[in-house]
Amino acid sequence: MGETIQLKAADGFSFSAYVAGPANATKGIVVVQEIFGVNHHIRDMADRFAALGYAVVAPALFDRAQQNVELGYTQDDIGKGRDIRMKLSDSQVMQDIEASAAHLSGKKLGIVGYCFGGTVAWWGATRTNKFAASSCWYGGGIPGTKNESANCPVQMHFGELDASIPMTDVDAVRAAQAKVEVYVYNGAQHGFGCDERGSYSQPDYELAQQRTVDFFAKHLG
Repeated sequence: MGETIQLKAADGFSFSAYVAGPANATKGIVVVQEIFGVNHHIRDMADRFAALGYAVVAPALFDRAQQNVELGYTQDDIGKGRDIRMKLSDSQVMQDIEASAAHLSGKKLGIVGYCFGGTVAWWGATRTNKFAASSCWYGGGIPGTKNESANCPVQMHFGELDASIPMTDVDAVRAAQAKVEVYVYNGAQHGFGCDERGSYSQPDYELAQQRTVDFFAKHLG
């Protein structure tokens, strides 16, 4: 189990972050939230990586708009999450990601994100030089920024039946990013990796998670 601490971004803004794992780890991972805040699912994912020996930071990216956001997965929660996300600029998000990476300075770093965080994990690869590997789970904003250049190896995971990311978009990402590992999970929906959502698919989660773990082991050592 981890704890919540305060971090400070380059513009002076202080935000909370869930941290877990051994402080003396030589490798670290930034875990990026969905639009539901650093809720139980995101803390659980952070704990799973911490159990593998990584020092982990999960920044509360919504703190700039509203503090202590922990939403569930109802339609009302989805609406609230989207509204909060729209109050943040991409540059603010990336400042908080860089501050999270700075908290893990001296370690070889990976970044993994889900939903909104999947897009941010892609930006972690393209808009910073802080990470040695990036794993992006069903990031809806990736197709719109597919032509950015990655500064590290990238892996992506999409559900075949994701209503918000059609396969035509995934194909476009593949065409634009020949070096990126793109995996599609047949029959899987958006959020298939979250065991608190109705769209959860345990076999697909386990396969995507193993691929992510192996990917980080390869590139972070």
